[in-house]
Amino acid sequence: MARVIRFDHIGGPEVLRLEEAEVGDPGPGQARVRHTYVAVNVIDVDFRTGRYPLELPNGLGSDAVGVVEAVGPGVVDLRPGDRVGYLLGPQGAYSDVRVMPAEVLIPLPDGVSDLSASALMMKGLTAQYLFRQVYPLHGGETILYHAAAGGVGLVACQWARALGVTMIGTVSTDEKAEIARAHGCTHTIVSTREDIAKRVRELTDGRGVPVVYDSVGKDTLMASLDSLQVRGSLVSNGTSSGPVVIDTALLARKGSIWVTRPAMVHYATPRAKMLEMAAELFEHVLAGRIVGEPRQTFALADAGEAHRALEGRRTTGATVLVP
Repeated sequence: MARVIRFDHIGGPEVLRLEEAEVGDPGPGQARVRHTYVAVNVIDVDFRTGRYPLELPNGLGSDAVGVVEAVGPGVVDLRPGDRVGYLLGPQGAYSDVRVMPAEVLIPLPDGVSDLSASALMMKGLTAQYLFRQVYPLHGGETILYHAAAGGVGLVACQWARALGVTMIGTVSTDEKAEIARAHGCTHTIVSTREDIAKRVRELTDGRGVPVVYDSVGKDTLMASLDSLQVRGSLVSNGTSSGPVVIDTALLARKGSIWVTRPAMVHYATPRAKMLEMAAELFEHVLAGRIVGEPRQTFALADAGEAHRALEGRRTTGATVLVP
């Protein structure tokens, strides 16, 4: 039997409940994984609240690390005992053991602990595809990154520093500003008391930035557009404050702005691409350029409390559940 978090209707954290469920043997192309840590991500809240549709009842979570217990027919590159992580596949990571498609499992190299991988799997590969694929950074650029002290944000701070990129990061408190700077963010803007676009212009001698990475959405849209150079790019990679609705005429008035709404699945598939992305991330981790461990830990049964902390903006960096 497995311990799983499930919900049968959308709502607040109270809809999440701990249940027991049967876990069978893996079928063709599958592997059974016993989790050591399960990551909590903002997108989990979006599924729970109905912002992203999900057939109910269902499990929750798509990001975890653990150990392979068994593999099904046709699986040739994984063996029982292998340490793996994943960030794609069906919902249901909030559990202690589950059967997964083997094609989404990423082997963890020696030297990268389960604890570190739990903080870096989804968040590290998100930083990879944002910085290395969506709007490729090569070094020397100045960028604006919203929510710099968040889970992805702290990895982004370190990755920007490793690339030689000047990162301007927005945060909500002075405490979070300190944390972001300690991780490599060059300049911080406390959005609760500073004018974001005005400060960006000051920091760039009036030029603005060529790219803004904006996971906040509705509340930061205008500040993002006003921070961009002519023909700059807005990477809208999240909507934690609400959906983004843009009049295309506004993009012309703001300087012929380019806008993209990227999704991980379109950058991390097929499997060979996902493994290539992970290899680049782990290279930085093993070299000490990117360090990540959870800053908040909750028991699996307390998944609702983890969601309350995340929604209440009481977290920094990564949050994980321990089965």
